[in-house]
Amino acid sequence: MTELLIKNGFVFDPINKINGEKMDIAIKDGKIVKKVSSKAQVIDASGLTVMPGGVDIHTHIAGGEVNTGRIIRPDDHVKDVERKTAMTRSGTGYSIPSTFTTGYRYSRMGYTTVMNPSMAPLEAKHTHEELNDIPLLDKATYPLLGDWWFVLENLSKGKIEECAKHVAWMLDITKGYAIKIVNPGGLESWGFGHNVHSIDDQVANFCITPREIITGLAKVNTLLNLPHSIHLHTNNLGLPGNYVTTMETMKALESVPYNGKPVGHITHLQFASFAGDGWAHFQSASEEISNYINAHNHMTFDMGQVIFTDTTTMTADGPFEFSLYELGGHNKWVNSDIETETSGGIIPFHYKKNSPVNALQWSIGLELALLIKDPWKMFMTTDHPNGGPFFAYPRVLAWLYSKKAREATLNHCNKKAQKKSLLPTIDREMTLYEIAIMTRAGQAKALGLPNKGQLGVGADADIAIYNINPETTDIAQKFKAARKAFKHAAYTIKDGKVVVKDGEVVNNTTPGRTMWLDVQTKDPCVIDEEMRRKFKQYWTIEYDNYPVFDHYLRVPEKLTVKASV
Repeated sequence: MTELLIKNGFVFDPINKINGEKMDIAIKDGKIVKKVSSKAQVIDASGLTVMPGGVDIHTHIAGGEVNTGRIIRPDDHVKDVERKTAMTRSGTGYSIPSTFTTGYRYSRMGYTTVMNPSMAPLEAKHTHEELNDIPLLDKATYPLLGDWWFVLENLSKGKIEECAKHVAWMLDITKGYAIKIVNPGGLESWGFGHNVHSIDDQVANFCITPREIITGLAKVNTLLNLPHSIHLHTNNLGLPGNYVTTMETMKALESVPYNGKPVGHITHLQFASFAGDGWAHFQSASEEISNYINAHNHMTFDMGQVIFTDTTTMTADGPFEFSLYELGGHNKWVNSDIETETSGGIIPFHYKKNSPVNALQWSIGLELALLIKDPWKMFMTTDHPNGGPFFAYPRVLAWLYSKKAREATLNHCNKKAQKKSLLPTIDREMTLYEIAIMTRAGQAKALGLPNKGQLGVGADADIAIYNINPETTDIAQKFKAARKAFKHAAYTIKDGKVVVKDGEVVNNTTPGRTMWLDVQTKDPCVIDEEMRRKFKQYWTIEYDNYPVFDHYLRVPEKLTVKASV
């Protein structure tokens, strides 16, 4: 029996509507409870900020694309080395850190739950092997299903329920958590050297459009009663003028019944909010996008904030990476097509303040976050590592809660970008309560994880404590001190155990769980038998080599979901 009492901290717990109240948090056997015995270990949090452990809805930390990125970037390894200590293992990597380093760096910032947003089903076993190796964090992963042949076949014939059964099968077989869609229709077209350029283009060989894929899988998501909505990387990502496609996509999802639960999540929204008819006339469309979001409640989003740094772009959107390769004249480039399922691409990249495009991208991410009024709709991410490494989150937070911090960075940016930026007109400075929503409560709620992102009785005892006294520290003015506090948590508590103290890992024995969905449909055996036949026709591997079984997961946590099909 393990008991812990956190005393006298300033608690920010938006799910339970606690806004900086000075109070105690009691923990027993890894859960938050009403009270503990007098023998409980005590942490005096007087003058400190207490929040739920951080939650990241979208971060590329494992799988084939991440590992390939490590292979082609030996220069990234030596740039940032994790030294071995008596408690921690050594590791390497700046934009693509190794597995143990990933766990340590997230934990030092007070994060306890992260979601890997892109998994080729054919590479699921490898993905889970890497997730197993990441310590101190609970994890889950999203299989790429938007261009899977059996989704395209069923949706093109209007067989929504049949498609739902196939998706349930895939989530179980790959031990996945959500439906991931990337450039719907574009990845299948890319296998034949093409792409789609609007949500009403025809996808080669399947007589279906991206609009039908998006809305069809959103309906499938509802039928399966999945905890998270479809997780969508839009068409035309990263191209000037693409905000039109984003607007059309959001409007298309209005046709899916909305019962108070989001029907879609558009990820790394910054990359989908560009105006202009070319790079020479590149503009921000954050105002148009945010105005729509402020007027509608059927979706959630995350930032995809750009950081001025060297990084590595990686995505299942093979056509986008090819465009980026042509645009930048890069000498390192990976592009792939994965049979019947998806594509992929990887390119090293450097975001520069003196680039008019990069500087405006940096501005657009912040504009969106600050113009979207409701923090329960918009979450903080960098689309790690695409916009920049995840350990730059404290810098992003400083830009969100301090206009002074934004101005300090904008003043060093390209002059043309400064003139186009909306940031000088935005006075909003986010509070600690709003920060707790964007980095914890909102993300947990959008993911359908009731035991995460909150400090109520019965919740997982995942907690972050920061050296910020809200009574004496104006974080907007003292943004550097607050940024330092968010970089190195005073305490990170995972499952009721102190794993980080004063920014240093002090407990490396907590592996963290891998969460996955067991979606129970009415007749799963029929799909299983059908897929055995299909494997002989379409795949280069045997059916029995495809599934990820429970014993592949180091600490599995099965979430049972009852479908209506």
